Amino acid sequence: MNTLFDKIWDAHVVQQVEDGPVQLYIDRLYCHEVTSPQAFEGLRQRGIKCLRPDHIYCMPDHNTPTHDQDKPIEDPVSKAQVDVLARNARDFGLTHFGMMDPRNGIIHVVGPEQGLTLPGMTIVCGDSHTSTHGAMGAVAFGIGTSEVEMVLASQCILQTRPKTMRITIDGTLGRGVTAKDLALYMMMKMTTSGATGYFVEYAGSAVRSLSMEGRLTLCNLSIEMGARGGMVAPDEVTFAYIKGQPYAPKGEDWERAVAYWRTLRSDEDAVFDKEVRFDAADIEPMITYGTNPGMGMGITQHIPTTEGMGEAARASFGKSLDYMGFQPGEALLGKKIDYVFLGACTNGRIEDFRAFASIARGRKKAEGVVAWLVPGSWAVDRQIREEGLDKVLEAAGFEIRQPGCSACLAMNDDKVPAGKYAVSTSNRNFEGRQGPGSRTLLASPLTAAAAAVTGVITDPRTLL
Repeated sequence: MNTLFDKIWDAHVVQQVEDGPVQLYIDRLYCHEVTSPQAFEGLRQRGIKCLRPDHIYCMPDHNTPTHDQDKPIEDPVSKAQVDVLARNARDFGLTHFGMMDPRNGIIHVVGPEQGLTLPGMTIVCGDSHTSTHGAMGAVAFGIGTSEVEMVLASQCILQTRPKTMRITIDGTLGRGVTAKDLALYMMMKMTTSGATGYFVEYAGSAVRSLSMEGRLTLCNLSIEMGARGGMVAPDEVTFAYIKGQPYAPKGEDWERAVAYWRTLRSDEDAVFDKEVRFDAADIEPMITYGTNPGMGMGITQHIPTTEGMGEAARASFGKSLDYMGFQPGEALLGKKIDYVFLGACTNGRIEDFRAFASIARGRKKAEGVVAWLVPGSWAVDRQIREEGLDKVLEAAGFEIRQPGCSACLAMNDDKVPAGKYAVSTSNRNFEGRQGPGSRTLLASPLTAAAAAVTGVITDPRTLL
């Protein structure tokens, strides 16, 4: 009667603190340059080493520029953070994929593609989008800096057990509808707090039909519904993705691992604390109009009106629309845009570049649109070139930048100017997230590509 979450969690409990949290063993800790410096400093002050250095992987991603990575970083703050991570990895004997390392990229893209993220693992990182790794059939969640220090020192963490939720999406996703649209649709229906306190398992025929890249996108956005994490039971799609990756098990170890991974699914009679169902047929390409990821709508729809809203909700809604420069009841189709961003740990994988290129092929980037196309890793960059997608995109007037978090957040050079509209494949559209005063509309790679070649918000289905 156990859920997939229960099976993995219970296998990692070291001890239950009486009337308190669980001491949970962690299989993999990922460290990037933003949340780890204070944690390493804490170890230094206490004269402590890392307990399991072979289980810890470090790489810079938030602060890395997406051009001239072979040269010193110009921004002094970014340079300091990237340099400190390299020093900490060296001092504590940890594996470090530095800038220009062929294994470098966004940590949540690199982990799965290198075979470091595996089914049945517990995985943490000082970053909320660690939920991404749950797509591989793992229990993965973001932690704070003090918790990073705890894992560095003990390879364990104190955690309160979350509740479980299963979201089942049955049916077939329509033409031009992607995993990103599925996630934005769920947030529109459930709001950004609809899964607070829960660990979500995604199930149903629509989820099973997703590629591994699609599942990673779906789990990446779990945190935006308030969930502690999201996961998909591993299956043949998972195994095919992992097989042959650099850190994946080999030979007899592979056979043993797959035999275990096949047991990682919720029992037929498993009881979840909450069950939610959606029909894939109800979902069309989505776009956000507000300042949180739950403020989304089908691309052919109109922004909701304030009818039936309470006073507080109406004030918050009005503030959000004022920031975006939109009106209640307004359509977004045909609205002029200024920037397009393809990338982030949400949509920086090879499938996302294939989707973008499918619309760019034989067309030209719209005049006046600035487009940042940023692979999630050097491995994705290599695949783009092996498949000739770089030629397709360059012929359409697009340039492929170097890997990093880029314009997902205003922590590097790729910032959207104040007042400008960006159709973005990233995960957050908060005020100023992509640059002070910037206005973000979250969408899929197909919708982003449609905007990039037309210069306005466009239903991608009209260009497929």
